[in-house]
Amino acid sequence: MKREVISTDQAPAAIGPYVQAMKAEGTFLFMSGQIPLTPSGEMVEGGVEAQTHQVVANMRAVLAEAGLTPDSIVKTTIFLSSMDHFAAVNAIYAEMFTDEPPARATVAVLTLPKNVDVEIEAIAVC
Repeated sequence: MKREVISTDQAPAAIGPYVQAMKAEGTFLFMSGQIPLTPSGEMVEGGVEAQTHQVVANMRAVLAEAGLTPDSIVKTTIFLSSMDHFAAVNAIYAEMFTDEPPARATVAVLTLPKNVDVEIEAIAVC
């Protein structure tokens, strides 16, 4: 199976040994977890709402680089620093989908990279 790295300067660069997304032979796009960093690598100021808006913007940028839209997403996983953030994140997340939302799992974890409150990864159909 042929792999193609998807990378854009419209979303933050990877902060470790991974890529923004990997396309699998034109069939699936596997997006790495997006956190609330700006494309220049600055952490977004504010609460979980501001963080989630940036995460969604980063996801849209990576999808656009691959020629896709949020409606291409078939599965997401949302990682939260606390389930207390669930309703706020859910409301902003829901704005990303114009039709049927994808399958999803949401979990709370002890800590996330750079101590952010939200991270979202996705799988899209190409």
